[in-house]
Amino acid sequence: MLGEIAASSTLTIAPPQPAECSPYYHRYISLVAGNDILASLDEQRRRMILLLSSLSEADGELRYAPGKWSAKEVLGHVNDAERIFAYRALRIARNDSTPLEGFEQDDYVRNSPFGQRPLADLIEDFIAVRRATLSLLRTLDVAAWSRRGIANKNEVTVRAIAYIVAGHELHHRGILEEKYFTANRG
Repeated sequence: MLGEIAASSTLTIAPPQPAECSPYYHRYISLVAGNDILASLDEQRRRMILLLSSLSEADGELRYAPGKWSAKEVLGHVNDAERIFAYRALRIARNDSTPLEGFEQDDYVRNSPFGQRPLADLIEDFIAVRRATLSLLRTLDVAAWSRRGIANKNEVTVRAIAYIVAGHELHHRGILEEKYFTANRG
């Protein structure tokens, strides 16, 4: 069942079925627990802020290996990707059938100012992007969540996009925790 109206009149959106997106994204979707994607996204905002709020500017410059993105670049990438995914969700939710192009994440990071921005600015950007994503998703009706569109040459539903956003953040937060900050705090 896609969703049901609970007593509090909030919509609960179950995880997408495998056919609702490219198999590539299943690795992200599988990271998301439960079936309250809006609550998950809101909780992620809090957890990411907790992770990042105690970091110094030098921590933002960390790279766990040569040629890898800095922690600030990882956060900037999360922000960029979420903006793109939210835009896709908006277009598809509004029944816009125009195919949407993909994006090359490495080009986006390479051509970004993330390395020159203060870490605090990137954290504020994450908060703003996540609030905007939640604001959009909270306005969707039941029909919008199951609408399908084409993004990056693959069919995808709005609910799959919401779970992809959550899983993508979980994936990158896990990398930040495991490869950047835990290892470097010795």
